[in-house]
Amino acid sequence: MKRCVPLESAAETLCNQSSVPPLIFQMPPEKGRRILEEMQDTPVYKYPADISSVCIDTGMWGSIPVYFIAPKDKKIKNIIFYIHGAGWVFGSFHTHEKLVRELSARTNSLVVFPEYSRSPEAKYPIAIEQCYFILSQIKEIIGECFSMLGFTPLIVAGDSVGGNMAIAMALMSAMRQGPCIHRLLLYYPVTNACFDTPSYCQFAVDYYLYRDGMKWFWQQYTASLKDQNQITASPLRAGIDCLKCFPPTMIINGQADVLRSEGEAFGEKLRCAGVEVTALRVQGTIHDFVMLNALDSTNACRTAMDASTQWINRLCQCPFTEDRNN
Repeated sequence: MKRCVPLESAAETLCNQSSVPPLIFQMPPEKGRRILEEMQDTPVYKYPADISSVCIDTGMWGSIPVYFIAPKDKKIKNIIFYIHGAGWVFGSFHTHEKLVRELSARTNSLVVFPEYSRSPEAKYPIAIEQCYFILSQIKEIIGECFSMLGFTPLIVAGDSVGGNMAIAMALMSAMRQGPCIHRLLLYYPVTNACFDTPSYCQFAVDYYLYRDGMKWFWQQYTASLKDQNQITASPLRAGIDCLKCFPPTMIINGQADVLRSEGEAFGEKLRCAGVEVTALRVQGTIHDFVMLNALDSTNACRTAMDASTQWINRLCQCPFTEDRNN
């Protein structure tokens, strides 16, 4: 088909494949989960890593697996608390393994990866409360599993709805006087339950992530419009004063993505709040382009991974202050 935005060939192929009915959001959640898991069986290079996991009880929010991805035979310089995307409904450590291995290896970071309870079984705010519990206890949790020497910078990161929840971590940490987040890395984040933005209108169908698909994901995650209006669900609705405490933030968006407008709008709002923002729009690609194994070798994915790992490595050479609880 002729597109209003030309795509890299691998992204074009994926769009065509994913446009064949029934679409993933038209299936029962369990079937959609299996399809994404199988998609991510596509062979891809995975950076060497030491991987372990524990099950952690988050109290009233339930027990969840937490994975640790450590660089192979390298000193740990940073901690990356990574929250996965895939619509709050799909996604797992398996679907994001190649991505977090690369982040770990290229930044000498210990990646902490909570496998939160998914929707529709777990409605807002269960997943963010589970993630925040892990984040708030991260020093104790890591201390039981790893020997950390001295102070280690904390980066919170996520893709898509994981980016949405990463923003929620920054808001919740500020509101609850939680751990100090030193950097925030967001790949094509969800920031607002609004479906009439320019990118939603331009890429509503046939660009992998459908507008109707995002409406469905929001319906699975939230029980009401009141939930959707909360700033920990739609952070673009947060006031400027709520954002002034945010750490330096990188936001990477894809050109042909329904979420592009809201991701870029959130970056602009952070700048208005005086936050240091690095923003990048990657051309010729679609949603999920840093996560999907099939798009790993595209220029878009390589550009985004180069930019984000270099950003972490550069900024994490700067001096930090310890967290507000110490």
